[in-house]
Amino acid sequence: MICGWDESGPQIYYVDSDGDRLHHHLFSVGSGSTFAYGVLDTGYRYDLTKDEALALAQRSIFAATYRDAYSGGTVRVYHIDQKGWQRMSETDSMELYFKFRQEKA
Repeated sequence: MICGWDESGPQIYYVDSDGDRLHHHLFSVGSGSTFAYGVLDTGYRYDLTKDEALALAQRSIFAATYRDAYSGGTVRVYHIDQKGWQRMSETDSMELYFKFRQEKA
């Protein structure tokens, strides 16, 4: 994914190994992307607040790390705006597992 901000607002592109570029408002890439898409498709709506979007990002990346052995064990969430990017969180997947399990109970 290539993400950024220009004079028309936020931009996100998916670039594949052949150099094809797709422009859209939502992408998930990598071996765990199907698991992340399941969460994104359930929780995404156009009018998410920043906090809701960050929580959805964290939960969707967690789904990928939990269900896909090649997705790693750390969930990193970044926010991009007209000023640049900022790392919002970096959390161990097991910590999130227990957090989400407790929320579900």
